[in-house]
Amino acid sequence: MNVNFVTLQLKISIDLKYKNMYPEEMVKPMQEELTAAGFQDLHSAEAVENAMKLEGTTLVVVNSVCGCAARNARPGAKMSLDGAKKPDHLITVFAGVDKEAVDAARQHMFPFPPSSPSMALFKNGELVHMLERHHIEGRPAELIAENLKDAFNEYC
Repeated sequence: MNVNFVTLQLKISIDLKYKNMYPEEMVKPMQEELTAAGFQDLHSAEAVENAMKLEGTTLVVVNSVCGCAARNARPGAKMSLDGAKKPDHLITVFAGVDKEAVDAARQHMFPFPPSSPSMALFKNGELVHMLERHHIEGRPAELIAENLKDAFNEYC
């Protein structure tokens, strides 16, 4: 058995026992894909609550390790920022990593059920547009970006 594989298995089991479903080494590049585009990565319920109190528009991306997040959600979120209108604030939380932050973000997305990946646009703390996982999977990033741009044009 490969030593690196055994080390990764051990790291995963330790992370599961103490906090995260996924090791930091695995999710860091996925987080950086959004933070490099200007998203603030939030790790606590308090940080989410503070972000949701900000005036203006806020795009919240619930990031995920799944294939549709890599292929569709993250690229779509980044492409959506190429338009003339953009949200005032960009935040992201990571499902399976920061449970407290994700739970806090999802409370603001009610009545929509928990979904990852997902994207929600808020205006002055009020949910005005939602993309659930079933709106993301199987759709190209360009279509997701256009959907978000339409929402930005209406609310931003």
